[in-house]
Amino acid sequence: MNRILSFAIRQQWSGILAGVIVGGIALSFATPQFLSEFNWFVMLRSICVSLLVAFSQMVMLGVGQMNLSVGALGGLVAIIVGGLMDAWGMPPLPAILIAVAAGGAAGFINGWLTVRTGINGFIVTLATASAFAGINTGITRAIPFYNLPPEFVAFGNGRLGPFPYLLIVPLIVTVLLAVFFSRVKTGRYMLAVGGNAHAAQLSGISAPRAIITAHVISGLTAAAAGVLAVAQLGSAQPSIGAEWLVISFAAPIIGGASLAGGSISILGTVIAVMLIGLIQNAMVLLAVDPYWVTFLLGALILTAVWINRYRAYRLGED
Repeated sequence: MNRILSFAIRQQWSGILAGVIVGGIALSFATPQFLSEFNWFVMLRSICVSLLVAFSQMVMLGVGQMNLSVGALGGLVAIIVGGLMDAWGMPPLPAILIAVAAGGAAGFINGWLTVRTGINGFIVTLATASAFAGINTGITRAIPFYNLPPEFVAFGNGRLGPFPYLLIVPLIVTVLLAVFFSRVKTGRYMLAVGGNAHAAQLSGISAPRAIITAHVISGLTAAAAGVLAVAQLGSAQPSIGAEWLVISFAAPIIGGASLAGGSISILGTVIAVMLIGLIQNAMVLLAVDPYWVTFLLGALILTAVWINRYRAYRLGED
């Protein structure tokens, strides 16, 4: 037990884990509704989409890049899956597979443009975000798709006690990413490129391939988030993904990812998403102005960046 506690304390995510625990205890005393089964279901269901959005950006930070098109790409996939089921009458499974594949293809386009043009991914994805949003509006004319199969909507609203069925997807993605970055050579190569692209190239690692792979994984993850958002809402809204950008950076950075690349924390990102979900839930239960959530996320990002810089400085001294 002491070894486990000592290990947890040494980790960068130990502080935010303590924040989650203390915040949960405080809320349980502040409002009895916090411990209700339905409240936990609502909170966990909101975390499902946020976690996939955070993973989408975390992968990019690991390779030393950024993806500003996460929200627009997820929104486009949401419209694709909704349109296939509503306008085309396609069953949920093939519609989901096609939509997620479209997200991977969009991610490939981001990566290919970044590598072929030599322009920073920040600029490339800023441009493609506008393109994806334009396609979204062009397809829908800002009109949502409502006529979705009952079984698809039921999955988005179903639960087992406080646990939503939607939670299955982010749990699977979490395990797959953990194995990918710890056991698969491609995942380790991506982090090596993010840490020092020149040294990685000298070691025989293809930086362009690592960047394209990161963009594809980011696209697939954002696409999965878009599909879950549609199932959660029960309709394919053109506005899906519009507010994802802040959360996509906040969770991985708070969880310990380095803006310079080469360092990510999957567990830290999960805990950070839990903390953000707890804050959002507290705002609702305590009837606090929801605009304060944005302020708190910004403050948390600045604090996390400062802590990362301070830790890097101390390690350099040591």
